[in-house]
Amino acid sequence: MKSDDDNKITMDDQIKILILDDEERITEKLKFHLEKSNYSVITANTPKAGFAALDDNEVDILLLDVILPGMNGLDILKKVKEKHPVVQVIMISGFGDMDMVIQAMRNGAVDFIRKPFQVMDIQLAIERTSKLIRLQNKLQKVENKQSLVSKELESFVETEFVGKSEAIKQVLKIAIKAAKDKDVNVLITGENGTGKEIVARIIHYASERNDKGFAPVNSSAIPESLLESEFFGHVKGAFTDAKGERSGYFELAHEGTLFLDEIGDMPFALQAKLLRALEDGKIKRVGGNREIPVDVRVISATNRDITTMIEKNEFRIDLFHRINTIIIDIPPLRKRPEDIKPLVKHFVEMFANKKKRAVPEIDKNVYTKLMKYAFPGNVRELRNLVERAMILTDNGILSEEDFPVTIDMKSSGGNTGIDSFNLDDNEIQIIIAALKNAGYNQTVAAGMLGISRDALKRKIKKFGIEIKKEI
Repeated sequence: MKSDDDNKITMDDQIKILILDDEERITEKLKFHLEKSNYSVITANTPKAGFAALDDNEVDILLLDVILPGMNGLDILKKVKEKHPVVQVIMISGFGDMDMVIQAMRNGAVDFIRKPFQVMDIQLAIERTSKLIRLQNKLQKVENKQSLVSKELESFVETEFVGKSEAIKQVLKIAIKAAKDKDVNVLITGENGTGKEIVARIIHYASERNDKGFAPVNSSAIPESLLESEFFGHVKGAFTDAKGERSGYFELAHEGTLFLDEIGDMPFALQAKLLRALEDGKIKRVGGNREIPVDVRVISATNRDITTMIEKNEFRIDLFHRINTIIIDIPPLRKRPEDIKPLVKHFVEMFANKKKRAVPEIDKNVYTKLMKYAFPGNVRELRNLVERAMILTDNGILSEEDFPVTIDMKSSGGNTGIDSFNLDDNEIQIIIAALKNAGYNQTVAAGMLGISRDALKRKIKKFGIEIKKEI
């Protein structure tokens, strides 16, 4: 049996990042923020300097701009993968570079970020890639190369998806089984912050499609007018700003996995086109007539009640049956309080290691207090609470005062912890709770909610939520 120390990341395991971008302002800004998060960062502003840095350093992740002077990102990617195959490459692209990004993903890039971006976008991509690196390290130790899901992989999954409740064990069991069939479509349900994307990535990386792209798409974060183009691409002249041909997410995910987050927010008209693409295995770019074959596994996620949406004619029942061959429901944290203690310990150790600090003691009253709290932001909210406590404590002990939650949304006995089953009412409560816990910092609150800052701003405007202060 492995000890807890086997799962900790030591200083020697610190993720090392190379940023290659011709804009020094961007590289220095990213370096500043990433080093604050305890990453080891070096920068380069030319391809020559970038290759030299790769030769002289053990780099885990390369942040690579698609457009560089004298050499494009695709050529650099090919050389990097030839000479440094273990380096994971995250591409940074402008709006019009989707075709190049798709080719890059097929040539080994692991993720992409579109300009203009926020620092949080980069940090989230690096966190996702770091998990992939640890997964690959686990898989390298597997003796039986023919086994799709090894004991080592299961150990990794249990480490990353922390919990001892029977509900979480069942979630992992179904996810592992779903991974064995590379074509089965999966629907993941659960509230914001429960870890739906983590489960989707577990399925992808434990499947035969793990060497191809994982394309996450948040339907609520893309303007409705651009959704069809984002999914299927467009031809030149299809609309006013269509200056040239452009591929979409289906082509990006070809032979890989398309993760449709917040699918319940997808416009009804687009649902029919999505269904057709899934049934035919072909797409047409907006404004085009040529059919393009695509082979993707679709994993969808939603925090909404699709059955109620079908009754209201807001979601197509035929699409629902197409995407839910397997359903994985992740229960909210308030319904599995036995997971709070292992999660707190996990996050405390993680942040202590990340911030190069000794692991503090945890007063038992912390667990007592947190188990009375309903956690509207679920595991993501708990993670942020622990990080805040780790930053503010200075005596080596975490006490209940370091977790300033208001115990007014309890779930005990048969109480569900909510006052109403109206979706909008509860969404408003969750947003307000996230804003309060983030000190009304919208960027932090958006991270807790698992949405972009722009998406949060739209929801604040939609519901008329009053922002009392801004930090």
